[in-house]
Amino acid sequence: MSRYTGPSWRLSRRLGVSLSGTGKELARRAYAPGDHGRDRHGKLSEYGTQLREKQKLRFMYGMTERQFSNLFVRAGKIKEGTHGANFMALLERRLDNMVYRLGLATTRRQARQLVNHGHITVDGKRVDIPSYEVNVDQVIAVRDKSKNLDVIKNAVEAVVSRPSYVDFDADKLEGKLNRIPAREDMDADIDESLIVEFYNK
Repeated sequence: MSRYTGPSWRLSRRLGVSLSGTGKELARRAYAPGDHGRDRHGKLSEYGTQLREKQKLRFMYGMTERQFSNLFVRAGKIKEGTHGANFMALLERRLDNMVYRLGLATTRRQARQLVNHGHITVDGKRVDIPSYEVNVDQVIAVRDKSKNLDVIKNAVEAVVSRPSYVDFDADKLEGKLNRIPAREDMDADIDESLIVEFYNK
């Protein structure tokens, strides 16, 4: 299955969550798209609730179903912690997400594009794979040739706060993961237990 490339705001409204992280999608129209978006009050089945929660998280990180389910299986092989929390921690450690969390991009989509176009380095080496798994203390930086890009400058200037599990040097435009993210550090709008139930059926 290919990655979703359709209108992200429409998808955000359907799932009831801001996939970009900005909240703009739901600010004006906090209801589902379409002619009958305001009138949809039907109760979801147990399966429907689990599926929607899985789709929310998958589209939030911009992943294909295969990538998402493979990472879920990997998370289940980690001996410490819960399956759901480990899964979300692995998602957070993706390079495109780390670029977003460091504030080098305003959305994950923008961060993925920066990585794809070769603007980002890890420990001094250019990495253009968005799904690259970042380890603790690895240095994520903007390439010297890319430091004057307006899109990066504007993103850094717009940052209000960063998660406690990252360190960032605005002068050098580089940062790192200082520890594995804990569950309380991550999105509170996601109920990962529903995703575990969905895949364990």
